[in-house]
Amino acid sequence: MTERKGVLLRLDPAVHDALSRWAADELRSTNAQIELLLRKALMEAGRMPSRAGEMRRPGRPTKGRVPDRRGS
Repeated sequence: MTERKGVLLRLDPAVHDALSRWAADELRSTNAQIELLLRKALMEAGRMPSRAGEMRRPGRPTKGRVPDRRGS
């Protein structure tokens, strides 16, 4: 999986609250909601890079199989 970039984003508190409520309504994190909106804007503007990976699926990332204590 491609490494993700972290970005510090300063928002007006009212805008952040509205985004948080919208994200909660759609069962997403605020971060995922912001990424969804940015990707949509890039696509509509014809500026989405072809090398951009797909959006992560909702929920926690799946972990690989973890062996039990006996090593099996």
